[in-house]
Amino acid sequence: MARGKPRAQERKIEKLRQDPTELDVKTADRGTISAATDVLEGKSRKRGPARILPFLGPAFVATVAYIDPGNFATNIQGGAQFGYMLVWVVLASNLMAMLIQALSAKLGIASGHNLAEVMREQYPRPVVWGMWVLGELVAMATDLAEFLGAALGFNLLFGIPLFVAAVITGVVTFIILGLQRYGFRPLEAVITVLVGIIAASYLVETFLSPPDWGLVGLSVVQPHFSGTESILLATGILGATVMPHVIFLHSALTQDRIVVRDPARLRRLFHFEVVDVVIAMGIAGLVNAAMLIMAASTFNAHGMPEVGTIEEAYKTLTPLLGSASSVVFAISLLASGLSSTTVGTMSGQVIMQGFMHRTIPLWFRRLFTMVPALVVAAIGLDPTRTLVLSQVVLSFAIPFALIPLVMFTRRRDIMGPLVNSRITTVVASVVAALIVFLNLFLLYQILFGGGMQ
Repeated sequence: MARGKPRAQERKIEKLRQDPTELDVKTADRGTISAATDVLEGKSRKRGPARILPFLGPAFVATVAYIDPGNFATNIQGGAQFGYMLVWVVLASNLMAMLIQALSAKLGIASGHNLAEVMREQYPRPVVWGMWVLGELVAMATDLAEFLGAALGFNLLFGIPLFVAAVITGVVTFIILGLQRYGFRPLEAVITVLVGIIAASYLVETFLSPPDWGLVGLSVVQPHFSGTESILLATGILGATVMPHVIFLHSALTQDRIVVRDPARLRRLFHFEVVDVVIAMGIAGLVNAAMLIMAASTFNAHGMPEVGTIEEAYKTLTPLLGSASSVVFAISLLASGLSSTTVGTMSGQVIMQGFMHRTIPLWFRRLFTMVPALVVAAIGLDPTRTLVLSQVVLSFAIPFALIPLVMFTRRRDIMGPLVNSRITTVVASVVAALIVFLNLFLLYQILFGGGMQ
């Protein structure tokens, strides 16, 4: 890494410098690259949102990990048990996520490598092999949770048996992943639409059950807890903020999307990617807050703090708010599961390619990683409980992605002009330490303390 970018990256930079329309890219991407290049070089006459549009996309793909089915269970449980109390925790965790995802995007932009590739370059071979194995386990655990979420969405929405719903989920994700043959833009567009469906669904839920905005605001300005259980739930929300697979993925999404080498243009490009992160992660934060607020204004307000699973929430919404609320809830869950399982499969591909410099057909990886979810559906295990247990595996891997990210982005030989400032490194280190500690604490509570049942 210290010796510079690989020859392929340099050749791509040179082609871009000469004529961005001559790059070997898909038609759907060529216009985006050309428009972005014009903005970076000061040639574009576009203003406002049109100027930013070519740079939007990577963060919207990454943000799916923050509104996946695992977030549904945690936020519903938090709102049902403690009302609006933990809204501030959702907002705080979202700010942390913005910082981490911005660092991941910056690593890809500055180095031309994704996180797994940088680790391969920097670490001894035995460590790389160990990290690859861990990364594959993370990818499978992630896909198990998200695949089950999508299958559960089909099950609740159409009454399809869970196993059949899981098979349908596999077929649909095959179709979505197939969009990659047309370039990065079509896939980004589909994921963004699914994120929009989730956001719109919770906007509808908010209208169906208007919250007490005064109590919501009070939670934000006066953060507090109420006993050990509320602290444990807050730990679950905060500790599960950053998923390791999406740290790897975001750096891959930006590493050669828009390629520049001039320091001033690199900084300008990163500025636009920060805008992408803020918009996408801001939407994710609002969706998560809406999940918790919906649970607080319905279940907690009606004296139903015991509602803690996705299935219970779906069944309980109908008598409280009408059938429309249950349908909207199931649609949001389905969109969340389909988008997140697609992103999970992409992450697994990035992890293998980065650590091992090997690729396998994406359809084979999709087929392979969906097997555990099909087994769970076939033998009738509780999908929500299985989903929670899969998060335990993810908690193990958090330090192995987050700590290297902070360490690499503080090194000038890797980052060049985009190296972290001292204050950024300090803040990122504190956030990383907090997230790692909370994940370890949550892991201990799940395994030995009887928490998160």
